[in-house]
Amino acid sequence: MDKIWNSYPDLKGELTLVLDLMKKNVKCKDKKIENSIIELIESGGKLLRPAFVLIGSKFGNYDREKSVPTAAVIEMLHMASLVHDDVIDDSKLRRGQETIQSKYGKDYAVYIGDYLFCVCFKILATSSSLQAIKMDSRAMSKICMGEVNQLNSRYSTKLSIKEYLSRISGKTAELFSLSLSLGAAECDAKKNITKTLYNIGHNLGMAFQIIDDILDYEGNDESIKKSAGNDLKQGIYTSPFIYASMNNPKEFKKFIGNDELEDEDIKEIIKKVKENNGVVDARQLAGKYMEKCFKGIDSLPNSEYKEILNDISKWLLLREY
Repeated sequence: MDKIWNSYPDLKGELTLVLDLMKKNVKCKDKKIENSIIELIESGGKLLRPAFVLIGSKFGNYDREKSVPTAAVIEMLHMASLVHDDVIDDSKLRRGQETIQSKYGKDYAVYIGDYLFCVCFKILATSSSLQAIKMDSRAMSKICMGEVNQLNSRYSTKLSIKEYLSRISGKTAELFSLSLSLGAAECDAKKNITKTLYNIGHNLGMAFQIIDDILDYEGNDESIKKSAGNDLKQGIYTSPFIYASMNNPKEFKKFIGNDELEDEDIKEIIKKVKENNGVVDARQLAGKYMEKCFKGIDSLPNSEYKEILNDISKWLLLREY
């Protein structure tokens, strides 16, 4: 578990219960599937999304019997999407460790992701309200379409910040929104509080993804745990590249739509993106969502968990990059 939670012992204790519930529910006859999922659970993820469920629940009538299973479902939905993403992207590493698809093959990885979805439905059926099932279903539909939009836009020569924002809204921000708002809704928080938490999650998720994309240009392999420029090789154009190409189209014409980029091309692109203010403009875009996020947090009723949400948001968004 990430050391960030050491500062919040009550929350850390509840996250431990979430992990225990996940391990309990993934048991099955096929020990390769079971052990693979347990390895994934123990691989050192930040547990942001289940933590947000628990934080959101504190703005209602907190009920551990509802909140812990809901948090477990959210984390397993996230895990399942990561397993399938790694298959699509042919990723070798995840969180600094070998991916399931690399270790066991793509076929097995698809089934493991599917099994995780099944476990989610099982927990939802026994522990959650109809409202939670509806909210989860809507969110998963948006997340899926965000991934499809990304797939359809690969190597596209029509670059658009609007399209990029639509893509990351589904791909990343939606699960942040769901986590905070579902935790609140399941504990009967007021509707205006639930809506505010949904918007906070959206703005937090948008800023988080934009900053993550900036790290491809400003970070190093060790700090971001993936190869810089990996998105470019897959024809996925993020905000720094899009802004730079809009600022100086001639400099980027030969790279857009090119599915045979070499390492030297990547180095040249990264250099040109910085020179043409792509990173600067992307930072400004992230800043707009950050401002909305913290404004939303400020509007919440004063409580210990308002402060925790504020602290964690700062930790996520005010990273060095």
